[in-house]
Amino acid sequence: MLRRFVCLLAAGLLAGLAASCSPSTVPPRPQPSSLDGVRPNAGPFEAGAVAPPANGSWLGAWVRPAQLTQAGRVAAVRQYEATLGRRLKVVNTYRRMDEPFDTFSDRQLGRRGAVLMLSWATGDTRSITLGHSDRLLRARAAELRRFADPVLLRVRWEMDRPNLAATMWSPEDYIASWRHIRAIFEAERVPNVSWVWCPTAEGFAAGRAPAFYPGDDTVDWICVDAYAGSRLAPLQDLLTPFLRWAADRPKPIIVGEFGIARSWGSRTRSDWLRDAADFVRSWPQIKAVSYFESDPDGNGEAGRFRLVGDPPALTAYQTHFR
Repeated sequence: MLRRFVCLLAAGLLAGLAASCSPSTVPPRPQPSSLDGVRPNAGPFEAGAVAPPANGSWLGAWVRPAQLTQAGRVAAVRQYEATLGRRLKVVNTYRRMDEPFDTFSDRQLGRRGAVLMLSWATGDTRSITLGHSDRLLRARAAELRRFADPVLLRVRWEMDRPNLAATMWSPEDYIASWRHIRAIFEAERVPNVSWVWCPTAEGFAAGRAPAFYPGDDTVDWICVDAYAGSRLAPLQDLLTPFLRWAADRPKPIIVGEFGIARSWGSRTRSDWLRDAADFVRSWPQIKAVSYFESDPDGNGEAGRFRLVGDPPALTAYQTHFR
């Protein structure tokens, strides 16, 4: 009996020692929240110029270039596609209100079988509604009409962020500016745009995002941006408040930006990406996802999302997002 007790005690000490030597930076894998009772909208979808895939979802990305030039943008996407071993179906790119559409990079990236998603920072909502930007808006409309190929246009994405409150003014002001912009594009006869409304996952969790919705009659795709940054949560958990709302809308969904921070480590990132891909496949209303392949300047590790440079995480992404 004594001998058995000593053996058990030794085994326990060894197990404790092994646990203390395990990497402490790998957190337990969080369990996704439940969407019991909620069913994705099966359509038919009113999606505007960009029709969603009949089955599955498109894979896209914003790929930050080493140099913010026209050639640099093209080179960054092509290198990323070479690394993935396949082409992107959606290429996200960002524009200020005063920056033109139909650029060299737009044509190079949007006419290779990919859909261009223009994320457009449109500025002060009241100024827009008062007509102060009409001349510029007509110029942007003409550029997209000339581009001709169908595009996804994210008008002032993440409008629900608290740090944009000074220029958004209110949900009502945002909606008025959205409708003003769309009316100008319609007057300029721009048929090749799908209008994408894209708040944040945090805005849905807090309950503030739905008030910014311009309405089913003027939105073609609904969208959300979701990150596992300083807080680790599965993509399903991050998207749940949005998906509960979206299930009542006859619109296809695009996850306009998503990512998991480098600070969580390769193993956790790999698990997170695998679970994210499984969930996207299980929710057929999600018709496109776009990874945020970028480490923005000034961000700490919790705000850096690039997968290139993290081989295990990149392999998980390549393997599971298909």
